[in-house]
Amino acid sequence: MELNYYSDWAVRLVNTEQPERGEDTLTSVDAVRELFGPARQMARRATDGDVARLRAVRTRLRAVFGAAADGDEVRAVDLLNALLMEFPTSPQISGHGDRGADGRPLWHMHLADHAANATAGYAATACMGLAFHLTDLGVDRLGICQAGPCRNAYLDTSTNRSRRYCSDRCATRANVAAYRARKRLAGGGTKGRTADSAQRSSENTDA
Repeated sequence: MELNYYSDWAVRLVNTEQPERGEDTLTSVDAVRELFGPARQMARRATDGDVARLRAVRTRLRAVFGAAADGDEVRAVDLLNALLMEFPTSPQISGHGDRGADGRPLWHMHLADHAANATAGYAATACMGLAFHLTDLGVDRLGICQAGPCRNAYLDTSTNRSRRYCSDRCATRANVAAYRARKRLAGGGTKGRTADSAQRSSENTDA
C-alpha cells in the first residue's frame, strides 16, 4: 500500500466539522471509531478522551489545508512538520501473510502502530500520509472548498491542478450561484439603462 493512501485520513478528520455552519459530527466514541474505517484494531482503543484530543488535531490539520489553499507553502509545511514531530510513526515492510502466484510474499510499506492511544495512532497515520501526498504531488494539491459555506478539505488529484471544490455537488452549486449572479447583474444593468433613457426623454420633452 502506498503511504500517501493515508492522506485521506487527514481529509476525513478535517471534514467532521463544518465551521461556517456550526456543525460537528465528531461528538462520540462511535464517531471516533468510524474515522478509522477498516482499521478496527486501532479503533478499539478509542475512549471518550479521544473526542477532544482528535478535535484538537483536527484544528491543526485544517490550518495545514488552509495555509496550502492560501498559497503559503512554507507555513503549511511547518505546521505539518510540527504535527509529525508530535505524532511520530514507524514505516515498516509488511506482507500480512499474503503471497503472489509465485508463492513469494507480497511486500508493501505499512505504518506500524505503536501509539499510546487512538488519537496518537490516527494523527500519526494521517499526518504521515499527508506528508507523502504533499511531497509527491505538491503543496498546491491541498485545498479548501471554495463553495461557501462549505469549508471541506480536499486533495486535488486532477491532471491540470484545477480543482476548487470538494465535490461535484459543491461545484454545481457554485456554478449555479455564479450564473444567477451574472443574470442579476445583467438585469440590473438593463434596468438602469432603461431608466436613464426614460429620464433623458422626459427632460427633452420638458425642454
